[in-house]
Amino acid sequence: MRNTVRFFVVCALLLLPAVSFAGERFDGKWLTTLTCPAKGSTEGYIWKIPSEVTAGNFRAERGTADQPGYLLITGPIKDDGSAKLSANGVVVSRKYVRGVFAHEGADYSYNIKAQFTDTKGSGTRDQGLGIEGRPCTFEFVKQ
Repeated sequence: MRNTVRFFVVCALLLLPAVSFAGERFDGKWLTTLTCPAKGSTEGYIWKIPSEVTAGNFRAERGTADQPGYLLITGPIKDDGSAKLSANGVVVSRKYVRGVFAHEGADYSYNIKAQFTDTKGSGTRDQGLGIEGRPCTFEFVKQ
């Protein structure tokens, strides 16, 4: 019985590094490029945002919290590289947003469906309320 218990303990200890590594394979500094094309009277823009993945959790932050132009993107990256990230921000100017209720200083949020590899990734923004009809894209590059 003792030998069986020892065997399972040794096997569990051998597997622990593999489990930890799987969740951390994306860890490090990244550069996120957000591209939103012009559409109608709404101007396009490209933002480059320093980002970081720690313990498999993505975080990108641009600007000053609660100020126009702020954007925070967060969310876990699964072991297979798929991610559903959440973006929360503050409208920088009416000329960059679509929607009746959009104005400078208004809060907004959306989700990003992304796929990562060890060194790069890509994603697309959902097109819910306030951001209809503008297919913004994301490119992620590990630094």
